Amino acid sequence: MKAEKTEKKIVDYQILKRLFGFLLPYKSKFTLLVFLIIIGALLAPALPLMIQTTIDGPIASGNYGQLALYLGIMVLILVLNSVVSYYNTYEAGWLSQQIIHDIRQQVFQKIIHLKLKYYDQTPIGKLVTRTISDVESLSEVFSSGFAAIAGDFLQLILIISVMFYLDWKLTLISISTIPLLLISTYVFKEKVKKSFNQVRNAVANLNSFVQERISGMSLIQIFNVQKQEFDKFNSLNLEHRNANIKSILYYSVYFPVADVISALGVGLIVWYGAQGLINHEVSYGTITAFIMFINQFFRPIRMIADRINTLQMGVVSVSRIIEILDDQENIEPELVEKREIKGEVAFKNVWFAYIEEQWVLKNLSFEAKIGESVAFVGATGAGKTSIISLLNGFYAINRGEILVDGQNINKWNLENLRSQIGVVLQDVFLFKGSIAENLRMGDQKITDEMIVNAAKEVGVHEFICRLPGQYAYEVMERGATISMGQRQLLSFVRVLLQNPKIIILDEATSSIDSESEELIQNAIEKLMKNRTSIVIAHRLSTIQKADKIILLEKGQIMEVGTHQKLLTMNGLYTKLYEIQFEKAL
Repeated sequence: MKAEKTEKKIVDYQILKRLFGFLLPYKSKFTLLVFLIIIGALLAPALPLMIQTTIDGPIASGNYGQLALYLGIMVLILVLNSVVSYYNTYEAGWLSQQIIHDIRQQVFQKIIHLKLKYYDQTPIGKLVTRTISDVESLSEVFSSGFAAIAGDFLQLILIISVMFYLDWKLTLISISTIPLLLISTYVFKEKVKKSFNQVRNAVANLNSFVQERISGMSLIQIFNVQKQEFDKFNSLNLEHRNANIKSILYYSVYFPVADVISALGVGLIVWYGAQGLINHEVSYGTITAFIMFINQFFRPIRMIADRINTLQMGVVSVSRIIEILDDQENIEPELVEKREIKGEVAFKNVWFAYIEEQWVLKNLSFEAKIGESVAFVGATGAGKTSIISLLNGFYAINRGEILVDGQNINKWNLENLRSQIGVVLQDVFLFKGSIAENLRMGDQKITDEMIVNAAKEVGVHEFICRLPGQYAYEVMERGATISMGQRQLLSFVRVLLQNPKIIILDEATSSIDSESEELIQNAIEKLMKNRTSIVIAHRLSTIQKADKIILLEKGQIMEVGTHQKLLTMNGLYTKLYEIQFEKAL
C-alpha cells in the first residue's frame, strides 16, 4: 500500500531525504563525483565550439599552421573527456556498490531482530526480494541517478547557452521540436514507471512461490502435484514476462520516436542554415556545430527521462526497504541490563492469541521453581509449544505476565535471557556448514575439545567419527544428509555446549528410535540436573520422573500433579496413559 502511494508521486521528498542519508558516510566521494560531472558537463559543448571555430577560422582562411594547433586542442579535449568519463563511471559505480552494501547490511540486521510474529504474516520470498532485488535496484539510483541527472541538466544549460551565443535564431529553430520530445518523454516516463512496479511485484511473487515450493518439495512429490504446481509457476512466470515485455515495448517505441524528433531538429537546422548560407547570414562552422549541438542537446533529455524512471523505481524500492528499517512494532525491545538468571519461571494469568481473540492460552498460571522439571502434555493444538515461544519472548502476551526470577520478562535483556535458555525442538534445523559449526553456533568461546567432550557425553561422538571428515563433515542445507534422529542427537550436544540455566525439550525424543532414546536418557538427566526444565512430550514414558505434569486442553490447565498422582485421579491423564500403554502392547 505504501509503495502504491509512493508511485503516485513524481518525487517523494521524504524518501529522497532518506536516500541522501545513505550518502552521508561517503560525502567526500560524492563531492568528487559531482566535481567530475561538472567537468564533464563543461567539456560537452567544447568540442562542437572548437569545430565551429576551426571551420570558420583556419580551414576557411587556409591557415594550416593554426589548423594543426586547433586539431591538437580538439584531441586534448577528447582525451580529457575520456579520462573524466572513466573516473566518473568508476567513482559512481564504487559509490553505488558501497551504499547498497551498507543498506543490505542494515536490512538484514533488522530482519534477524524482528519478532517471529512478523514472519508469520510475511512471505519469506518477499523478504528475500527486499534484501536482494530491491536493494540491488538502488545501484542504478546512486550510479546514474542523483548526480547524473544534475549533470544532464547542467549540460543542457551550457549547450543551450552556447547555442544562443552563436546564433539565437538558429537556436530557436533547433529547440522548436522540444515540446514534442517533452510530451513523448512524459508519456514514456509514466508508462515505464507503472510497468517497472509490476515487474517488482512479479519478482516478489516468484521469489515467494519458488521458496515455498522448494521447502515443501517432498510434499509436492508425495502427492504427485508437480503438474499443478508447474501450472501455477507458469502463470506467475507469464505475469513476470508480460510485465517485462511491456517495459521493453515502451523503450522500443520511445527511443526511435526521440530519434525521429532529433532528426527533425537537424533537418530544420539544415533547411534554415542553407538559406542562411545563401544569404551569407550563417557560416559553415556554425551549421556544423549546431548539428552536433542538437545531438548533444537531445541525448541528455532522453537520458533524463530514463534516469528519472530509475530514480522513481528506486524510490519505490526504498519505500519498501524503509518500511522494514522503520518497523518498530515488530522489533525486539530495547536492550536492558544483562544479568545471570537462576531459573525460576512463572506464568500468571496469561492470555495469548496469534490472531486477535482466537485464544491459544486462556488464563494460564503455573510455576517452575529452580531445578524443578515441569512437563506439559495434551492434544495437538492445546498450546504447549506456544508456552515455549512466550518464555523466549518471541511473542507478546495479551494479558497477564511472565516472570523469570520474579522479574517480568519485558524487563529482561532478551538476547541475554535466550542465551541462558537451551531449547531442543522436534524439528531440528541444521545450517549448511560443518558439524562443528552447527554445534558451536557462532560462539567462538566453545573450543573443539569442548565440542568433543559434549558429543561423548550425549553419546554421538562415535557417529560423528564415522562421517567423512568427522566434525568437519559438511552438512547439507537443513541437514538433509543426516537422519532426523541424528539431527536431534546433535541438537542435544548444541544445548549442552550452551550450558543454559533453563532447559526446554519440545517433543525432543518423538523422532528418535528406542535405541537412540535410551542412548540420550542419561545425557538428558545430566542436562536437567540442577537446571529448571520444561518438557513437552507426547510419550508419557519420557516424563514420568517430572516433578510436575500439567495437562492442557484448548489452552487451559485441566490437571496438575506428579505421574503417580495424576494416575490416581483417574481423569484425562489416566485415559491418555492407558491409550499409549495399549498401543505399546
